[in-house]
Amino acid sequence: MAGAIAANPLGNTPQMGFNTWNSFKANYDHDIIHDVASLMVSLGLKEAGYNYLLLDEGWSDMERTEEGSLQANRTSFPDGIKPLVNRVHGMGLKLGLYGDSGILTCGFRPGSWGYEERDAITLAEWGVDYWKYDNCGGFQAMTHTPQERFMTMQNALLRTGRDILYSVCEWGFQFPWHWGGNIGHSYRMSGDITASFTNETGCPCKTAYCLNTGYAGCSVTSILRKMREISVYQERSHWLDMDMLEVGVGNMTIYMQQTHFAFWAALKSPLIIGADPRELGGVSLEILKNRDIISLNQDPLGLPVHFIGSAGVEGFIQVWAGELEAGNVVMVFNEKSYPQDVSVSLKDLNLGIDHPVRARELWSGESWGKISSVETTLEAYQTLVFRLA
Repeated sequence: MAGAIAANPLGNTPQMGFNTWNSFKANYDHDIIHDVASLMVSLGLKEAGYNYLLLDEGWSDMERTEEGSLQANRTSFPDGIKPLVNRVHGMGLKLGLYGDSGILTCGFRPGSWGYEERDAITLAEWGVDYWKYDNCGGFQAMTHTPQERFMTMQNALLRTGRDILYSVCEWGFQFPWHWGGNIGHSYRMSGDITASFTNETGCPCKTAYCLNTGYAGCSVTSILRKMREISVYQERSHWLDMDMLEVGVGNMTIYMQQTHFAFWAALKSPLIIGADPRELGGVSLEILKNRDIISLNQDPLGLPVHFIGSAGVEGFIQVWAGELEAGNVVMVFNEKSYPQDVSVSLKDLNLGIDHPVRARELWSGESWGKISSVETTLEAYQTLVFRLA
């Protein structure tokens, strides 16, 4: 059944939604989730395409039922999950839950190792739409490979007959871009993201091919650096997951937030908001709702941008480019904390462009007319995103 998910239209474009972890960790309840769902609608996030409300670690009880089934945290969700699912569905949203491929989850709640069939049936009976499957408890089942453990759950989900988006979360361990395309609709390619744009100290792996992937915190630019090596593995319905969005979290400048969002979108990562919707507003909210940037992520062609090393200056200017269903996209990123002049010829981008083409910069919305090169000054950490036609 390894190829069964590929035939399913679920996940044809990267998923979009909100996840509780960055804002609440495991400290949330029924009332908070209702508030979040209402805000996803009233803030225009649902209309922009963010339709999954994902309950990460913390929704489940510390023990299974006497019959061995998963159950909701009886204090935080006294009515259980099914009524919550029904309410979320009634608002036009979908609901996702979190589990683990080992004996325990990262928060020492019951994992699904040995309970895959039972847990998949429970999810389907509750009407759950999304299953984020972690690897923390995997350490207690390491006699079995990640491929085997995550495939076992995939097969269990498929046998329920319900469409459940399957998000594999094993932090790039054992290089899942070589095997994740047969298992999840998306799969994580790195350790957890932090709210740092650059200069993190907790991410031991600066490249994708590093054995010490772990779940240590990685900055936006660290994760982007890894994608330079592996964006070629991105494929429809099996998206490389760069982890949650930190837009609206921490102390990033406007240009940092724009750069973060633009690359997650153009590299076809799932767009999962991590900021607390109760505090989200202003520029950060507008960045997350930018339809031109979102359209790159949801483009029907499903192809990511790729790093064009020869077109930039290593350590100073990055240039990325790729195909869209109608036209191309070019991104020019200033890696430095000070303004820089840039000059990028479109002929050097492997797009087959040998004449001036119409260009529109998506953050400003301004037309640049017909151009054969990008000649401009970029502010600190700024990225210009051009749609070419």
